[in-house]
Amino acid sequence: MKNKICSFFGHRKIEITEELKQKVKEVIEDLIVNHSVLTFLFGSRSDFDYLCHLVVTELKEKYLNIIRKCYTCRSETCTLESERVYWEEIYSHFRKEKVTLLGVEEEVEHKTKYTSGKASYVERNQAMINDSDYCVFYYDENYQPEMRKYSKRSISYYQPKSGTALAYTYAKQKKKILINVI
Repeated sequence: MKNKICSFFGHRKIEITEELKQKVKEVIEDLIVNHSVLTFLFGSRSDFDYLCHLVVTELKEKYLNIIRKCYTCRSETCTLESERVYWEEIYSHFRKEKVTLLGVEEEVEHKTKYTSGKASYVERNQAMINDSDYCVFYYDENYQPEMRKYSKRSISYYQPKSGTALAYTYAKQKKKILINVI
């Protein structure tokens, strides 16, 4: 049986509770045990990505074949597991406090990483969805991102679209298997 791939998408700011962590762990372990998922794709900048990375990393001790990949876009980077301890020591020394970095086995740079604009994460998320069999979401359809200015000098604001909502809609259109942990 072919190994499957799962990606994660969620709102930037969420309340991480023990109950949510346990639910995410149950979902991920079910994907590993019952659906042959061994590769997990992560974006960045969201509390939900952080939570899922934490859970997958914990499960990696039990399921040694798990592979963590980080898809990066503009102004993002990740730390390869083979270099994580080295960079943690440097950043911890520099900041004079313990710094913990998220480690992965592979970084996938989106093809437009250095040429796309502010919404490069939308293209990155679509690439992750295209490469996935399963998509795990923390998606609240009532969530609204914070209002933003049109530009630094602008006096007026606009309501941006939720990147998670855009990813959820795209994954549905692509007929991916969606799991919403809310």
